[in-house]
Parts: sequence; structure tokens; C-alpha cells
Amino acid sequence: MADIPDDAPKHCPGTTSRDAGKASLCAGCPNQTICASGAFKQPDPGITLAKERLSMVENKILILSGKGGVGKSTVTSLISRCLAADNRNRNVAVLDIDICGPSQPRVLGAIGEQVHQSGSGWSPVYIEDNLSLMSIGFLLASPEDAVVWRGPKKNGMIKQFLTEVDWGTLDYLILDTPPGTSDEHLSATTYLKGAGITGAIIVTTPQQVALLDVRKEIDFCRKVNIPILGVIENMSTFTCPKCKNIVEIFPATTGGGCAMAKELDVEFLGSLPLDPLLARCCDEGKNFLTEIPDSPTVSILQEIVQKIVKICEDTKDKCEIKTR
Repeated sequence: MADIPDDAPKHCPGTTSRDAGKASLCAGCPNQTICASGAFKQPDPGITLAKERLSMVENKILILSGKGGVGKSTVTSLISRCLAADNRNRNVAVLDIDICGPSQPRVLGAIGEQVHQSGSGWSPVYIEDNLSLMSIGFLLASPEDAVVWRGPKKNGMIKQFLTEVDWGTLDYLILDTPPGTSDEHLSATTYLKGAGITGAIIVTTPQQVALLDVRKEIDFCRKVNIPILGVIENMSTFTCPKCKNIVEIFPATTGGGCAMAKELDVEFLGSLPLDPLLARCCDEGKNFLTEIPDSPTVSILQEIVQKIVKICEDTKDKCEIKTR
């Protein structure tokens, strides 16, 4: 029987198969080049390089959702800003691996910035003294330029981000991902497996059409052995700024993210309301913590971030106990 790697996608022909790296199913797989060359017994050198580059990064967190439009990029920016503001001695970085739709330069207010290269590698763009960002958006001539790439080229870009960026010492590296469970996700998990993934935060909205795709993302995490830190339900309700009535824009006919998390035995981190002021801050690249500090949404978000910090600390303690 053909030897199948742990991180291989479903229906992988196996590394010892004649079709290894050559079958149509292999297109876009991060292991394709190695399998096709027959050097399958040798680990991808990118995994070792990523491990060395990220050796000073304590927590690596993926922001995931099988569904598009649920607010992954917004949630990524909100969590990163809160983590950086909560403790000025805490260093936080965001890696935008949504190659075809990079949003982080806009939501973090870094449109027009450029990446500089030094002897130690690419330098990320600094949003605050302790908050940095790397995105393909910085490498495009214009924010309106389309990235029309096949899987292997996207995989190569993610590999460069993880092996050639001089992140320095970080407490948190947060990866903003595109929807689905495809090339970008497989590449990130492959190259991070040596460095260790702290876990994934799953973002959903309350309606059933989003929950169906999010369930697939949770299944993906379990198949590739990514710990799930918890679920965040975004755009759960909307409070009218005039009449103060609360409206469900996306009705939770099956109980929403909370019910799904309970059913699938994952942590429910909390629900974020649909806040027009917060959305405007993200569109304009402004810091919502200074623009709308009294917003109830900010308080809810800070509670969610505290839960994330505690889960990461508990995960670290468990890992240290196991290694003793």
C-alpha cells in the first residue's frame, strides 16, 4: 500500500505510487514537488526553515471559517489590536495569507505601505510599536490589482512569508486565511507543523448556511490535527443606534454558533454584534479602541480576547507538563 503523508489531502495517491506528484489530485498540494521528484523520504526544507524563523514566536493562531463573508479579516484585526493594546510588552503580528483577497492593509490602516528587505529578511509593516503586519497587498502596484495565481504559486508565497519574514520575538502571530479548506490552508499547516500551531479560532455567523460550511472547517482542523481554541459568532445581532431595538439580521434558526459549538464539543468564545461604527473604523483603517472606546462591542471583544489569552496559556502549560 502506498505511503500517505499525515498532512496529505483526501484521496492522495501516496508517496510510493507511480502517480505521486503527477496525478490531477496532486495539483496544488504543498508536497507535490517533493513527491514528483521521488525525494519523498526527505522532509520539505521549508518546514525546517519555518521552524527556525518562527522559533521566537510563542503562539501561532489561525483564523478560519469555511464560509466567506463572515468577517474573518475584521475579527483578525480586532483580536490583534486588542492583544497589542492590552499589554504594551506583548508583541503581536498579523500574517495575511488570503492571497487573492488581502484585506489587512486596509482594515489595519496600512494602505500604501511598502515592505523593505534587509540582510535578515523581509521586514513587516508596523501598525503600532508592538503590532506588525505582512500581506501580499504590500507587494502589489495597486490595491485594485487582481492576483490571478494557481495553487503552487500561492503555496510558494505563503512559504516565503513563513520562512523569509523577520518577525523577531513575538507573543502572538495571527494568520488571516481565505474561506474554505484548500491550498492556503494546507500550505500553512504544512509549513507550520514543525514550528507548532497553537490552535485555530473559528468564525461564523448565526444562520444555517454559514454553520454548514463552518462545520466542514472544524472537520478539517480535526483531520490535520489543528487544536480548536474556540468559536466566535460574528454579526449575531444589530442594535439600532436610534430606537435601541435589537434585531437579528441573520436569524439563528438552529441555535447559532453557541449551539453548534456545544454539539461539536468546542469552546464558544462569544458573540459579536453587528456594529456600524466598528465597521466604519475597519473600512477607514482606524483604531476602534481609541475611536469608540465606550462601545459595548469593545467590552465584549475584550472579554473574548481574555478567554483566548487564557486558553493559550493553559495550552502552553499542558505542553510543558508533557515534555517534562
